[in-house]
Amino acid sequence: MSVEMNDLAAFVSVARAGGFRDAARTSGVSASALSTAVRRLEARLGVRLLHRTTRSVAPTEAGERLLERLMPALADMEAALDVLNHFRDRPAGTLRLNVPAGVARTVLPPILFRFLKQYPDIRVEITVEDSFVDLPSAGCDAGIRYDERLEPNMIATPIGPRVQRFATAAAPAYLEARGRPKHPRDLLDHACLRGRFAGGAMPTWDFECDGEVLRLDPPGSLVMRPGSAIDVAIGAAVAGLGVIHLYEDMLRPHLDSGALEAILEPWWQDFSGPFLYYAGRRHLPAPLRAFVDFVKADAPAQPASLPKTKPRAR
Repeated sequence: MSVEMNDLAAFVSVARAGGFRDAARTSGVSASALSTAVRRLEARLGVRLLHRTTRSVAPTEAGERLLERLMPALADMEAALDVLNHFRDRPAGTLRLNVPAGVARTVLPPILFRFLKQYPDIRVEITVEDSFVDLPSAGCDAGIRYDERLEPNMIATPIGPRVQRFATAAAPAYLEARGRPKHPRDLLDHACLRGRFAGGAMPTWDFECDGEVLRLDPPGSLVMRPGSAIDVAIGAAVAGLGVIHLYEDMLRPHLDSGALEAILEPWWQDFSGPFLYYAGRRHLPAPLRAFVDFVKADAPAQPASLPKTKPRAR
C-alpha cells in the first residue's frame, strides 16, 4: 500500500488544527485541497480518519492512532531538513510555541517582537492555552509555563521577568460606594471578580505580609475562565462591578490611568516568573535553537533570591 507524503501531511495539519479552514490558514494550502487529500488518504487506507461535522473536525480512534505514530516521524523529518539551516546565513523555518494567556498578553510580546526583528526568516506560530500540554502531541516545539518542575526529558530556561506580583484593585467609584478594604479579610464583604480553572475548581486569593500568609475564598459576583474572558473581568472592574485580583502586569495600564485604584498593596504576593521549556533533544531545530539562545541573551539580571510561590489562575 502506497500513500502520498503530502496526504499524510494534510491529515496531520487538519487533525492538529481541528478543522480544514484553520489548517488552511497555517499550512498555506486551500481547505478544499486539504479535504481532497484527506479523502484520498482514507480511501487508500480503507478507514475513516476524521469525524467531520459542520462545526468541528476530530480524529477517529484510527486517526488518533495514526497521528500518534506520525508525529514523531514528521518531527524527525523536520529535524533532518533543518540541517540545511546550517548552510544559511540566518536561521529559517517555523517555531511553534504553546503559552498561557497571561504570558501571551504581557511577557511574550516584547521578547517576541525583538526576536522577529532579528530573525526575519523565522515564522512563529503561537497556541494559547492555560493547561499543561504534551508538546509533541500538540505539535509544538516549546512551551512557556510558570512551574519549572517539568518532565525529565524537558529542559527549562527562565524567560521574561523573574519576579511578578498579583495585584488587587477596584474602580474608584466602587470603593467610594463600598469602602476601601484595610485587610484582606474585608474582601469577604465585597463583590469579587473570580476565576475558575478549566477543570472546574475556583482558586483562592492568596495574600502575604510580614510573614503572614492568608488564603481567602471571597464571594464572586462574576466568574471567568482564563483566556479572553480576562478582558471581561478587567472591564467589569473598570466599570465598578467589583474587586479584581490578577497579575499586576495586566492591571498596570488601568492603575496608571486611574481607571482602577490599587488596594491592599502591602499584601500583594510575589511569585517567580515563567520558564521556556522544550524537549532535551541533542539537535534542536534551528528556529528553536535561535529562540533559546535569544532568550538566554535577553534574560534580565537575576535577583539574589526568587519567591517560591507559583501563580494560580484567577
